[in-house]
Amino acid sequence: MKCKLAVGLVVMTVLLALSANTARAEEKLIPMVETNGSGLYAQPWFRKTFMDLAEDMVEAKSEGKKLVIMWEQKGCPYCREVHRVNLRVPSTVEYIKNNFFVVQLNLWGDREVIDMDGEETTEKKLARKYRVQFTPTIQFFPSYLPEDKKTSGRDLEVWRLMGYWKPFHFEHTFHYINEKGYDTQPNFQRWLQARARKYDAEGKEVKLW
Repeated sequence: MKCKLAVGLVVMTVLLALSANTARAEEKLIPMVETNGSGLYAQPWFRKTFMDLAEDMVEAKSEGKKLVIMWEQKGCPYCREVHRVNLRVPSTVEYIKNNFFVVQLNLWGDREVIDMDGEETTEKKLARKYRVQFTPTIQFFPSYLPEDKKTSGRDLEVWRLMGYWKPFHFEHTFHYINEKGYDTQPNFQRWLQARARKYDAEGKEVKLW
């Protein structure tokens, strides 16, 4: 009887510790954002610009960052998941803010946008031009513009993340672009596997799922 009581106390202690750790972990998460007037979940650190993408790229470069376009739409459950889970992790958000210039566009929006080739259009027409068919879609661009300035952003894009990706994969997409991992390993999954093995060898926790 004493043995069972002791085991029960140990189990309860462990559960309480786990509960406390979980609570502390949850406390460290960034608060969930609310939807804006367009029904999109917009982070306060998303950049509000004049929607001239060439100018945005130039401004991003002046800050030592790379331009990212995050396509979303009202009522998108996977967009909500990005904001509910991925963009509440402080280390992920800090890395993105330090290295990327993020502009959010609405897949069905009517706001005027100027493409990098100078074409004046709207968000929804630009989405068709860029062949963005669902959300979330995240486009990554280089830190330069061709001198002739006649190239569309669709042709300048260096990487595209489509759909919802779990936190580890999501965050390391930004590392992949920022470190130009695509120059040495065009296959992101192979690059990510190599990075996971490196972390494992260093004794760092890897949460693939």
